[in-house]
Amino acid sequence: MSRFKCIFLITILLALQACSSTIPLEARHQASGLNTQFNGEQLSFADYVLSSRAMIAKTHKAANATELNKMVDGNSPFEMVPAASCPSGHGKPYRRGILLSHGLSDSPYFMRKLGEFFQENCFKVMAVLLPGNGTQPGDLLDVSWRAWVKAEAYGTDKLAAEVDEVYLAGYSTGGTLSVYQSQRDERVRGLFLFAPALKVSSFAALASLHKIISWAIPSAKWLSIKLDRDWYKYESFPANAATQIYELTKEIDLQSLAVKIPVFAAASEDDTTVDTPTTIKFMANTLNPASKLVLYSRDLNHRPEGMPAEKLEMVNSVFPDQKILSSAHTAIVLPPSDLHYGIAGEYLNCNHYFPDEMDKYRTCHNHSEEDFQGELTKDNLNAGIMRRLTYNPNFAALKVSMKKFIDKLP
Repeated sequence: MSRFKCIFLITILLALQACSSTIPLEARHQASGLNTQFNGEQLSFADYVLSSRAMIAKTHKAANATELNKMVDGNSPFEMVPAASCPSGHGKPYRRGILLSHGLSDSPYFMRKLGEFFQENCFKVMAVLLPGNGTQPGDLLDVSWRAWVKAEAYGTDKLAAEVDEVYLAGYSTGGTLSVYQSQRDERVRGLFLFAPALKVSSFAALASLHKIISWAIPSAKWLSIKLDRDWYKYESFPANAATQIYELTKEIDLQSLAVKIPVFAAASEDDTTVDTPTTIKFMANTLNPASKLVLYSRDLNHRPEGMPAEKLEMVNSVFPDQKILSSAHTAIVLPPSDLHYGIAGEYLNCNHYFPDEMDKYRTCHNHSEEDFQGELTKDNLNAGIMRRLTYNPNFAALKVSMKKFIDKLP
């Protein structure tokens, strides 16, 4: 298909999608005017956290003060201090520190359990809020990947002022930003990547074509318009967000990149959000002998080609007794005990049925023990009513693997 025909087809599809949407655009689908740029450069990290909390409180509606506090806490950047018994730095308060960066349409909530792990292992922890996220979906309409880069650089600078050794950890888009920063900052001593978005579909580059019709049909700016019931992650997703992550990935030269610093990564072979083969190739090319990839798979006998055995840890992702068919992009960084996304969590991910299969959407939300969980693959969806998995049943083992990696750091 020629590029012209492809563009024409996508434009028609955008128009049809916009016209067929059953969810009207509401206030949350507009920019708040508070969270498109990163403007914290002149703030201390503590003041940046306070400023972010105030911004988040202005953009969230809650039934009561307790509910609002939970929303603000989950969406805000944060920091954690290691125990006093941990090694101190040379002229700085701490020996090691790590900057945590969440994914696109997510929030720092997704990084808290990881933060607790690093805190327990004597890291000073800082987590940033990427512009456009944590407030309302409309704030992603005009955000640029350069604003995310500014937030990542800011966090790295603030962390480096307090620690001797700087490490970066990122989930999904946060992983992309971690790699980007490490390529440009010699202070970075190592990386922790969780389902990193090192490659996304080339169709994301064409998402900006909505501008051809969105001036007349505002809903064409959106790839999906949902109810946005989740407190800590947007369900609605604008086309601009896809364009920006695609542009960010182009800034990383994966063809010539051979990383010398130690890298720990965790990914799912069934991931439908990011390209896991690119992550595997990236990890295969890392030069540090301590580097390790934890790969969740339905078939432990199928080892990826080109991946040195000493760098690879294959982990089973199928749990028939729990009706878990596979791991998922949304399942890597949260434990089963998580109060919001875990086994008994208050949130169920059934958005793949909305709005075209409302009977299945309602059934999925009934939290039946007969429902399957896993990634949104064709085979999984054909198995029956399925929730997208939102927690990692192997999270305890993941922490053990990360601890082994940390123990090998120089």
